[in-house]
Amino acid sequence: MNANLKTIPQAPARAGLRSKERKALLYGILFTLPATLGFILFTAGPMLASLYYSLTDYNVFQSATHFIGFDHYAKLLSGQDELFNKSLGVTFYFVVLKVPVTIVVSFAIALLLNRNIKGRALFRTIVYLPSIVPAVATSIIWMWLLNPDLGLINTMLQWLHLPTSSWLFAEQSVIPSIVLTTMWGIGGTVVIFLAGLSGIPHQYYEAIEVDGGGSWHKLIHITLPMVSPTLFFNTVMTIIGAFQVFNEAYILTQGGPNNASLFYIFYLWRTAFRDTNMGYASALAWILFVIILLFTMLVFRTAKSWVYYEGEGRS
Repeated sequence: MNANLKTIPQAPARAGLRSKERKALLYGILFTLPATLGFILFTAGPMLASLYYSLTDYNVFQSATHFIGFDHYAKLLSGQDELFNKSLGVTFYFVVLKVPVTIVVSFAIALLLNRNIKGRALFRTIVYLPSIVPAVATSIIWMWLLNPDLGLINTMLQWLHLPTSSWLFAEQSVIPSIVLTTMWGIGGTVVIFLAGLSGIPHQYYEAIEVDGGGSWHKLIHITLPMVSPTLFFNTVMTIIGAFQVFNEAYILTQGGPNNASLFYIFYLWRTAFRDTNMGYASALAWILFVIILLFTMLVFRTAKSWVYYEGEGRS
């Protein structure tokens, strides 16, 4: 009898709790609905459409579209398309140069800007400002700087009696030159590194000083392990961005000279919007998606051996 009396008042409480949970769920759905609809309409929908078009001969100026299966993929992967192989090689070369240079330079700048020096806020602003300059304006400036005849860089090298370069106008130097131009916009990566560095407790550095350690020991045993999650994030994002490079090829070189800077995305864009071969371009897009996915998964797998999380030890 006493047990029954105790359970009677609990029923309204449970009903009220369920009502609050349903109301909270409804509010959550309403607040996330714009983002969810945006993802479905502008990301998932176009992705599924491009997957379908990659299996067809869809052309903008073609009256009828026919299903051709995996013919586009067979042509690409069998080596019949020489420009596909060329653009893939050029893009891989760019990624191999771009990613380590960006990570090392950004981290070094972040270490310098993390020091307690006078005017630190001003220096941080100066480093970040170029990353918000429009890509077209930046590219035009670099076209002038790297002009082999009238450019400022070659002029300064001549004054110093150093060898000059053809920069963007030679097959051997065009990719390193484009990597140089992309260094102008590493401010965002530097800011993320600064956020990671600012989260390292100073007690760790004080402890290693007590043990007689110097700057090198601090970097190896404290800074790098503690900032490794940030390093992991920046590496993944830099790899993805490097595979999707487009502005530099479109504005600076148009894929030249002799297709030496024919980046994958530029070739995809040219196939879709100049040649109007949307079906073939969709197949190119999905192959790039798979390549980026594989590289991202590779970085995630290797992260177990070098990314350190303070609360969990090694990831």
